[in-house]
Amino acid sequence: MNRKATLVGFTAVLMWGLLAYFSKLASGLPPFQLMAMGFGLGGLVGVASWPFRPGASQVLLSQRWQVWALNVGGLFGCHLVYFIAVRNGPVAEVSLIAYMWPLLIVVFSSFAPGERLRAHHLIGVILSIIGAYVVISKGQLNAISGGITLGHLVAVPYAFMWAAFSVSIRRFGEIPSDIVAGFCLACAALSGLCHFVFETTVWSMSVTQGVAILGLGLLPMGAAFYAWDFGMKRGDRIILGAASYAAPLISTLVLLMAGMTAYHWSIALACLLFTGGAVIAAKDMIFVQRLSQQQ
Repeated sequence: MNRKATLVGFTAVLMWGLLAYFSKLASGLPPFQLMAMGFGLGGLVGVASWPFRPGASQVLLSQRWQVWALNVGGLFGCHLVYFIAVRNGPVAEVSLIAYMWPLLIVVFSSFAPGERLRAHHLIGVILSIIGAYVVISKGQLNAISGGITLGHLVAVPYAFMWAAFSVSIRRFGEIPSDIVAGFCLACAALSGLCHFVFETTVWSMSVTQGVAILGLGLLPMGAAFYAWDFGMKRGDRIILGAASYAAPLISTLVLLMAGMTAYHWSIALACLLFTGGAVIAAKDMIFVQRLSQQQ
């Protein structure tokens, strides 16, 4: 196991924990415009390294069109849905529901050849459903009818989309990390086209919005993609898979410290339910495979 690569991969989880924070800071900017800026910066993160690695740019031309379609479509669609969700609901609650994707990756993977859905997978799903209810109702049994927002509803398909995307890219095997820059730039171009067709450009931005764009493009929509790719290919995938379950906790803590959400016991309980459900669902992957590696 390459411990350095594993540590690099874990930084992606930390950066994704900032996605909700920066998305909320950027409120007021049209979604497509924000995506174009964020993905553009994210692509430049990779391009900046090309002069030091001759031949890296050639990786973009050597991939099949299916690889481009899946990755560009997945990144573009998932981030669009995520930004819509965060803008239309309580950010901490929406973020928690969106972070059901680690659990769903485990569940979707159970349908792969040679795998099957087991009792602990269902237990994990049930705990996460309870967590989503706790988030929306704030612990009040009769409050759910007035507590559902568009953001809550949109966060659910985002979790399914990101999980399905993450599982689907396995069919193409290991894709060189250099191509991530191409995916980001393609998403930026597609977002820019959609922006000019469907939105009005916001030219005057506050300092806060500018910081949010830089933060998104350099971290969760930039460096995080490269760090995760590097860690998954050269580090310990089991440890990184388990570490991804910390993302909802990190995201919630950041929002609380930033004052973007008020503490409520239901948020703490939901964090435990989401994280606990994911760990239980993935117990085979975390513990059994870890034991087999040590033997």
